[in-house]
Amino acid sequence: MKKFIIGFCAVVGLGLTSCDNFLDVNEDPNNPVSTTPNYLLPSIIGNGLQVQLLSELRVGQITQNIAGRTANITTDQYFFTPSNSTSTFNNTYYLVGSNIGPMMESAAAEGSPYYVGAGKAMKAIIMAHLTDMLGDVPYTEAWQGYTNIAPKYDPQEQIYSTILTLLDEAEVEFSKPATENKRPFYTANPVSGDILYQGDVSKWIKLVNSIKARQLNHLTKKANYNPDAVLAAIDKGIKSNADDAMLGYRQPTSVESATTSIFGPTRANFASYTFGKMFVNLLNGATLLGDATAADDPRFPIISPTLSNGAVPGAGSSPALAATDIYGGYYSTDNSPFPMVTNAEMRFIEAEAAFRKGDKARAFTAYKAGITAHMTKLGVAAAAQATYMASAAVAQSETTLTLKNIMEQKYIAMFLNPESWSDMRRFDFDPTIYPGFQMPTGVNALLNGKVVRRLPPAQTETQFNPTEVARMGWGAQDYVTIPVWWDQQ
Repeated sequence: MKKFIIGFCAVVGLGLTSCDNFLDVNEDPNNPVSTTPNYLLPSIIGNGLQVQLLSELRVGQITQNIAGRTANITTDQYFFTPSNSTSTFNNTYYLVGSNIGPMMESAAAEGSPYYVGAGKAMKAIIMAHLTDMLGDVPYTEAWQGYTNIAPKYDPQEQIYSTILTLLDEAEVEFSKPATENKRPFYTANPVSGDILYQGDVSKWIKLVNSIKARQLNHLTKKANYNPDAVLAAIDKGIKSNADDAMLGYRQPTSVESATTSIFGPTRANFASYTFGKMFVNLLNGATLLGDATAADDPRFPIISPTLSNGAVPGAGSSPALAATDIYGGYYSTDNSPFPMVTNAEMRFIEAEAAFRKGDKARAFTAYKAGITAHMTKLGVAAAAQATYMASAAVAQSETTLTLKNIMEQKYIAMFLNPESWSDMRRFDFDPTIYPGFQMPTGVNALLNGKVVRRLPPAQTETQFNPTEVARMGWGAQDYVTIPVWWDQQ
């Protein structure tokens, strides 16, 4: 498990421009206005991965990972506004993306290809997440500062092509010999550079191929979906839990509350929420065994120590909960890690792609490996793992394996990861694939019975780039139900 510190990242990503020559005489050596790639990269990594958590604060309600403890919480009921997307959009461009270009330019100039590779990889990661959440977004005219505050929105199909190119280019940079990399890719004292994998470029190569597999597997509705291409990327991707890309947090102190997990009690983002009923029922036996009298899944008490009964979106929990019961589990303490890309996810992508190809033997092996990888990460004892794997909750042969088996286990393993929304959209929220999914109580009537398939544009864009967001269709009362490009047949 690879963890790194958010508090450090918030410091190094600030104020990274150079002064005009005539002001050089007034430079304060104690307050530098320029820096080197090793001090830019930690902020890019830390904040870049944290963007996905910010999205999950809303996406988790769509996927029904979480739901309000009380009735009529508006985002449970699909009342989304531009303010729900502002952090995801603005942090992608301003907090993270604006530092990637200068870092890569500096790295290329000094001869540090691993930093160039990390920059390309992180740009691909942040753009992949943003376009999957919102659809068309700026790219070719992005990061032009005050010279263009209303950039055009590029088609998602074009952005996907760019993402795949960036990932390929990143792999090329990471494949160069260490002798070509002038600057150390990581130092421990002082901490700088690659805080994700501590300078292990082989793991970065696995990461970029894993992202490639994820993005290619989003294309299952497209005629050019190619399971062989997905599996080729999988073969070069993450293979063990030790390779997982993890966002970690320090144990909080009185002056470091900002370094605690977004999902923890100190930040209190889930103060009004509990686990979604759909998610709980996959763990407590109700859905997979038809009997909720006992916790059949050994992950349940690790994720939810109180064995939550869950809540129905829009209706709240029954019986009512006096206080939130979502905190204290693997994902919801102040220093809980956020698994951004994992071995478990890759095994389920492998299982789906192999299944679609018709290679049921590979699909079954990968399916079982995905469940095992997730249970191992959560610390489930070997004996409990064996018992669960032999139970009726798990497919027992390649001949009985279904896409439902694969996707429901992937849904469990991807708890609080917005990537689950991409999966559910690809499968059109099909209750035969996602048993227990239901339209929220009191759902937004303006959406005409349809589910949410994209987030609205950021509030800053509706204010400063109204022409482009209008061209995108913003203004329609059911805008958030319009499928993004890869979600269209």
